[in-house]
Amino acid sequence: MKARDFGPLSHLAFIIPSILGIILFMIPFSSDGSVTILIAIMAGWLQEKLADSLSLIMTVIITITAVLTVLVKIIGPEKLDRTPFFQSLFNVPWVWVVTRILGMIFAIMVYFQAGPEAIISGNTGGLLLDDLLHVLFAVFLFAGLFLPLLLNFGLLELFGVLLTKVMRPLFKLPGRSSIDSLASWLGDGTIGVLLTSKQYEEGYYTKREAAVIGTTFSVVSITFSIVVIEEVDLAHMFIPFYLTVAVAGFIAALIMPRIPPLSRKADTYVTDEADDIEEEIPDEHNTLSYAYAQAVERGSKASGPAKFFKEGGQNILDMWMGVAPIVMALGTIALVIAEFTPVFSWLGYPFIPLLELLQVPNAQAASETILVGFADMFLPAIIGSGIESEMTRFIIASLSVTQLIYMSEVGGLLLGSKVPVNLKDLFIIFLLRTIITLPVIALIAHIIF
Repeated sequence: MKARDFGPLSHLAFIIPSILGIILFMIPFSSDGSVTILIAIMAGWLQEKLADSLSLIMTVIITITAVLTVLVKIIGPEKLDRTPFFQSLFNVPWVWVVTRILGMIFAIMVYFQAGPEAIISGNTGGLLLDDLLHVLFAVFLFAGLFLPLLLNFGLLELFGVLLTKVMRPLFKLPGRSSIDSLASWLGDGTIGVLLTSKQYEEGYYTKREAAVIGTTFSVVSITFSIVVIEEVDLAHMFIPFYLTVAVAGFIAALIMPRIPPLSRKADTYVTDEADDIEEEIPDEHNTLSYAYAQAVERGSKASGPAKFFKEGGQNILDMWMGVAPIVMALGTIALVIAEFTPVFSWLGYPFIPLLELLQVPNAQAASETILVGFADMFLPAIIGSGIESEMTRFIIASLSVTQLIYMSEVGGLLLGSKVPVNLKDLFIIFLLRTIITLPVIALIAHIIF
């Protein structure tokens, strides 16, 4: 098969949507003094326009989701046989039914400021409903709508072939996974999780690959990294900070796919549609020509505008209704534990000897920030911002970003998605990433300071 065997329209069917996808998701733009992607700029604009209404909108979405989920359980999912999308959206296991109900209760309590302070506080449920869920509403709207530009017109096939020789030996992953990482890095980790989940559902990743990509390559955006380093009053050190994060993250990405629990995930697919993706390059092609031929073939099979917007709309509903209630429920519980109990301080005690061995100043104060990041990535920076030592604040900020798994966003998103990881997996991965990256970050910090 050669790309030139297709007509001009087939080439344009790959080129035009893919360029639009690259512009929206992968080209960095400067906005208000920070560097981000167009999707994030559009999401920020929408957040500003709807700022006074988004808490109510998200409360309504979460409430409708819970009510319809319970209703489907009562009337029976077979009533939705003619609409498989809505059947899969609302016919969920009982654990998620309970979680959606909890999410609804928490959202209503926070919106009406009725209930225990621990739940409605601006540092717990309020942080989620009045801040994070505003971001998710806007990001999911635009990312969900335009995600088919990355998925359906050949761009993944192009990158998949071009980068297989890098991604396979280094990370045991298909080349197409590089798109997930790039979109996360320039845009937001939520976009990476959304991409990974959709690719897994369509049968392009095995269970192991989806779990590895979702927990290793849905990296923290440049924008959020700037916010973290500013919180610890080290904004002038952003470049060495981000280079430290990149080095530690790269080492973690090399190790994590090779050890449990990720290495023990089954190399089987969720569907039979793409369970034998060919990565060998035929003799008549070189890497570039084969990558382009695969991309044009995929673009030529893409459907028209009606299906594009239908799929985009389904992506939006899937993320709004499938993910937001879980983020609200689990995120609130995690933040309540972090804010109102000493659990994370107790869990930090075993790290004091390690921090002292690594000669980290203020080891005891630093230990309290290490595991609190599992609840929310921003908490270590908030708690550690008062520590006197610049080196310790630098280490805390770097570690919080490389830990990657936090329940108020990426962790909750992964649990709400189809990516095959559970809460136990996420906590173990979080711990392993901490143990792997902490010595690397401490070593670099000693060189810098």
